[in-house]
Amino acid sequence: MFYNFKKIEKKWQKVWDKEAAFSARPSPDKKKYYLLEMFPYPSGKIHMGHVRNYTIGDVAARFKRIEGCNVMHPMGFDAFGQPAENAAIKNKTKPGAWTRKCIQEMETELRKMGFSYDWKREVSTCESGYYKWNQWIFLKMFERGLAYKKASGVNWCPSCQTTLANEEVIDGGCWRCHTKVEQKDLEQWYLKITEYKERLLEDLTQLKNWPERVLAMQANWIGRSQGVEIYFKLKDSDMVIPVFTTRPDTIFGATYIVLAPEHPLVKGLIQGKPQEKEVLKFMDKVSKENKLARASANVKKEGIFTGSFAVNPVNNEVISIWIADYVLMEYGTGAIMAVPTHDQRDFLFAREHGLSMRIVIQSTEYRVEKPEDLTEAYEGDGLQVNSGQFDGLPNQEAKKKISRWMEKEG
Repeated sequence: MFYNFKKIEKKWQKVWDKEAAFSARPSPDKKKYYLLEMFPYPSGKIHMGHVRNYTIGDVAARFKRIEGCNVMHPMGFDAFGQPAENAAIKNKTKPGAWTRKCIQEMETELRKMGFSYDWKREVSTCESGYYKWNQWIFLKMFERGLAYKKASGVNWCPSCQTTLANEEVIDGGCWRCHTKVEQKDLEQWYLKITEYKERLLEDLTQLKNWPERVLAMQANWIGRSQGVEIYFKLKDSDMVIPVFTTRPDTIFGATYIVLAPEHPLVKGLIQGKPQEKEVLKFMDKVSKENKLARASANVKKEGIFTGSFAVNPVNNEVISIWIADYVLMEYGTGAIMAVPTHDQRDFLFAREHGLSMRIVIQSTEYRVEKPEDLTEAYEGDGLQVNSGQFDGLPNQEAKKKISRWMEKEG
């Protein structure tokens, strides 16, 4: 049987509009359900990515209506920013006129798709009625000391002339125009999200059946880390490298240090060294990579020796200093003490580059005498070994005692 979707869809969409079938109305007897998909950027045309994402949302909205919920399912347009202005300049028109034209075209196409939106609640982020509330929220956060300015490295699209989130960098290029993304230092506004970290992390536990990868990414972005800052002195120098760690119990097993390629000390460490040219080349390569991919546990870690050495403060062992793509400036101090026997990323990196390993925590269930017998890092709890005066202590107890001892020793 031939289904004339153009004719039939048009008929029923008129009925839906006339009866405001998808408008959310006050209904105290029904359970409320609010569903919102990410607003599209108004390019003027929808594509199959839009169709896929908004079909998924629409299925959920219709299912909840079948369950008897009072569903609010609005739509809007992410229409405020540099990309819209760039597109207007390219098309030789005013940004406001260009953006509204694109919104009108996209709304027409989205309506033709038959999605069950409450179009009476449509918003555009470029309208003052919307962005005045952004301004209000920002001012409130500023008044309470939660908004601050600082210089930081950002993903920069030279074509769009705007910054990009890590998720918007695809294979080293801008998700919108595919231009090669650069790293650029800019002074910008930040919000102290970490002030709310406990509440935000608690809310993550309410997200049932979400992919672990997504939950881990959100938890890392929110950033709850309780640990200590340890200072590693450079060999033959008074310069120190501050290292943040949540595992002071493993410091006796730190056999090398890794800095983020963007770390401000790197250029000084390599200056005049035989490795200087190769290190700079590596830094340039990493600067074009997606930071989420760099931090992923599933991606091979790359790094290079700086030619410099530091001293482990607890045993005076001279250890090498590397830079690697898996260390990010955004986390801690941008430097880590690498403990390959008790951190999987460090383990893989050390094995790849032939770096030394030392076991400092033994499982109470089984014993591994030699690091070369390990097939993966042991990241669980156990008893301290090869840890000087702390040998035999449960590592959680040692964590506190080692921290206090290092603080006392300076």
